[in-house]
Amino acid sequence: MTCIAWDGKTLAADKRACYGCMISTVTKIHRVRGLLCGGSGDLDLIGQMKDWLAAGREPSQFPAAQRDKDSYVPFLVIERDGTASLYERTPHPIRYEQAQIAIGSGREFARAAMLLGKDSRGAVEVACQLDSGCGNGIDTLTIEE
Repeated sequence: MTCIAWDGKTLAADKRACYGCMISTVTKIHRVRGLLCGGSGDLDLIGQMKDWLAAGREPSQFPAAQRDKDSYVPFLVIERDGTASLYERTPHPIRYEQAQIAIGSGREFARAAMLLGKDSRGAVEVACQLDSGCGNGIDTLTIEE
C-alpha cells in the first residue's frame, strides 16, 4: 500500500498502514542526517533501511532482508540537492533525473496528478481518493536549507 510523492520541493506521504483487515495510522516519511526518506511495504524492513541510512549507507551493512527479491521494500531517499535515489535490492540506488517521482501502490495516480500540475501533497490526496491502500491523513517534509 502507500503513496509517497516528491515534486522537487516537498516529500508527501499518506499515513495508512494495513495489517490484514485492520487499518492503522503511521508516519512513513522521515528526516535522517539532513536527508528525507520513506518506504513502501513492510514497516519493519523500512525501519531497517532507515537505520542503514542513519548509519551512513555502508554497502557492507545493507540489510540482508532487503536483498531478498520477494520481500524487499522500495526505499526513497531525497538527497540534500533534491535528487531522488531509490534503493531496492542493493546498496546501489537508482538515481532519478526527473523532478517528480512517486512510489507505493498509489504511485500511478500521484505521478499523473503531478504531471497535471498538482504538488506532492495534492498528488497524494488524489491517490488517497483512488487507491484503497492510501489514506488516514498526509505528512509532508521539505529539505532544510
